[in-house]
Amino acid sequence: MTQHRSATCLCGQVRVAVRGEPLRVGICHCANCHKESGSAFTFYAVWPVAQFEHSGQTTESRGQHFCPRCGSPMFSVDEHEAEIKLGSLSDVPSGLKPSYELWVKRREPWLQPIDGAVQYEEDRP
Repeated sequence: MTQHRSATCLCGQVRVAVRGEPLRVGICHCANCHKESGSAFTFYAVWPVAQFEHSGQTTESRGQHFCPRCGSPMFSVDEHEAEIKLGSLSDVPSGLKPSYELWVKRREPWLQPIDGAVQYEEDRP
């Protein structure tokens, strides 16, 4: 049976759905993710674009799609992949565990590395 996951923005205007398992799951500690999430990192997963769909109006800034009504960051998408902000999933906990962390040189010192996750000082090669 194929896994289906759905997500919404805070006000429910933007909806996202993905099918199947993600290609990869990660955490990013870069300065942009700090600012975009308003937190210490962004937790996300990437699916093939053919397994992704969304509805509702979004606003795009620097490749990231947000709800223009409530401001929730939702996804980024290109011709091959869709990256979903996992904090927007309807069912939590998601059961998804990061297999890598990006920009660990900017990780808050009180956060421990995730066991078994590959640690990248900056971006993935």
